[in-house]
Amino acid sequence: MGKQIMLSGMRPTGALHLGNYFGALENWVKLQNEYECYYFIADWHALTTGYEDTQDIKSNIYDMVIDWLSAGLDPEKCTMFLQSSIIEHAELHLLFSMITPLSWLYRCPTYKDQMTQLKEKNIASYGFLGYPCLQAADILMYKADAVPVGEDQVPHVELTREMARRFNYMYGDVFPEPAAKLTKAKVLPGTDGRKMSKSYDNTIALADDPETVRKKVMTMVTDPARIKKDDPGHPDVCTVFAFNKIFNEEGVEETESLCKSGGIGCVQCKKNLAAKMAIMLTPLYERRQALLQKPEYIREVIEYGNECARKIARKTMADVRKAMKIDW
Repeated sequence: MGKQIMLSGMRPTGALHLGNYFGALENWVKLQNEYECYYFIADWHALTTGYEDTQDIKSNIYDMVIDWLSAGLDPEKCTMFLQSSIIEHAELHLLFSMITPLSWLYRCPTYKDQMTQLKEKNIASYGFLGYPCLQAADILMYKADAVPVGEDQVPHVELTREMARRFNYMYGDVFPEPAAKLTKAKVLPGTDGRKMSKSYDNTIALADDPETVRKKVMTMVTDPARIKKDDPGHPDVCTVFAFNKIFNEEGVEETESLCKSGGIGCVQCKKNLAAKMAIMLTPLYERRQALLQKPEYIREVIEYGNECARKIARKTMADVRKAMKIDW
């Protein structure tokens, strides 16, 4: 038996930041060594909430691929492709939309949550309501054994499993029921202590140069109750300490002790953190700068991935049409 198949994707909605890296990308890099991995740029999914403004999608796609490669994804170990280049995704999405009960779509947690959170956007569209059908098509097209997700995404994978089950019951066994592969992601706050998000302008981007990273670290929110340098601090409410847990694992206990005893000031703690972050992020930045000089290579990576994905998608859709008896 070959390696298990793993699939995941990201929407090209802007510059990737450390939250994206530690939330998913770091894990993707590890998985490519253990599984047959397919990672796709979900540009059609980006339209579900961003269909009114599409001018940046092309540049976002290009930058995302550079970030993926800079972070360690290897086109010889995994398949990276563009969702909209594989038109079979649209066909399978259509067929799933024909057999999926509306009640399944309305109960999707993300649908309810985003309808509440994005009130300023007009997202009451068929595409937004029906995106789980497209998501299921993305996953099942490659007959994935598992999808790496956090706990909050498990309901999405379960909905895909239900669609696979319903299709197989109606037309015969074509699709596996993919499992949710729970991944423990490292969570980083934004520089202001809130969730790291482009909309809050509180991110540290993977494209940031070392000096920009240092400046952002120096603006991080610390313990608001700590006034003087030698005042005892409370690391549990400090953004800098949250970053230390990830970038300074070997010294985090000492940092916590010094903070609580007033043995280190916030400015010095920030400087120490910036130095630790530079050790990890500077090589990534340098790889990115080198890739920026190779636009043709970036295109080749995606075109090669598209071709690999397309071969599988064509075979899957042949199986689907035959099972549904629409292979005339």
